Amino acid sequence: MSYGRPVLEGGQASRRGRRTRGGWRKRRVGRWRRRTARHRALLILAGAVLTLVALLVFMPAKATGPSKVTRLRATAPAPRRSQPVRSKYGLQLAPPQERVNLRLRLGLRSGLLFDVRTGTVLWAFHAQRVLAIASLTKIMTALIVVAHSRTSDQVLITPEAVHFTGSGIGLLPVHKHVPELPLLYGLLLPSGNDAAIALAQHVAGTRSRFIAMMNARAHQLGLSCTHFNSVSGIVDYDNYSCAPDLALMAKEVLMQPLLGRIVGSRRAILPFPVKTKKLYLYNNNPLFYAGYPGVDGVKTGYTNVSGPCLVAAARRGEAWLGVVLLHSADVIDQAKRLLNEGFAKVRGV
Repeated sequence: MSYGRPVLEGGQASRRGRRTRGGWRKRRVGRWRRRTARHRALLILAGAVLTLVALLVFMPAKATGPSKVTRLRATAPAPRRSQPVRSKYGLQLAPPQERVNLRLRLGLRSGLLFDVRTGTVLWAFHAQRVLAIASLTKIMTALIVVAHSRTSDQVLITPEAVHFTGSGIGLLPVHKHVPELPLLYGLLLPSGNDAAIALAQHVAGTRSRFIAMMNARAHQLGLSCTHFNSVSGIVDYDNYSCAPDLALMAKEVLMQPLLGRIVGSRRAILPFPVKTKKLYLYNNNPLFYAGYPGVDGVKTGYTNVSGPCLVAAARRGEAWLGVVLLHSADVIDQAKRLLNEGFAKVRGV
């Protein structure tokens, strides 16, 4: 029996051959189509299986409890320290009828006249300038001390405290304990740098830790243009503020009963462990010496970089005004003129 192509005779295929050849072709095409269909079905099945596996691996687990599948998540960026929300104190302008229109003839880099209770601004001159503040720094130093200690505390005077530069009490007995209250007076009245060091070490152990507390408090108060690098202000580098921030710090001091009483004192005589048994301290606020009526604070400052600076406050009747002067050519004249104009406006309304 012969398989394959049919035998041709005389150049022509027989009818049986033609029928046999046509059937073979149909069978061959049928087998090819069935094989192709099976391959197609296998490929579709394989694709479905792979898709199901992928879904099971990467879809979030719905079951409660820890998932056995590790899910990839985008790594969140490291959180940045939040910027303080700017305090509105010392920024909002008073009604037009209460604003002071005064042009100062003498030099001044920044200034502000404000209502102590509300922070409403009556007059401003480049108030947002960020400048060195010298011993105005001690306003924040005092706020930190009263918040983290008691006036009945005994403060150790270290060699670091007596080896100070700039202004100071100058009578601190090294290696001895002294009461805290006279040091607070010495900090704010004669602007004692030695008192600032002693108090900072008493509260925080080191000056660097105390400075960190000062900056944290500034952030809490919303003082967005203030940074401290000194407990006394003797260091100008990286130690700065602006008029609205200083106005708010002054208000915090004036509203604090003990500190308000201290900065409002023209002089103080306090018991102290020295030969004379007493410490005599005098306020260097120039408005006291000028005899300005109603003055009750707050602080002076001076370095070669900052120039003469003053944060002052005064009362007349129900009116309570404050003034900030930074790098002033004449703090007494400018403060008096601004306060007088401010009282005239407020009381005349």
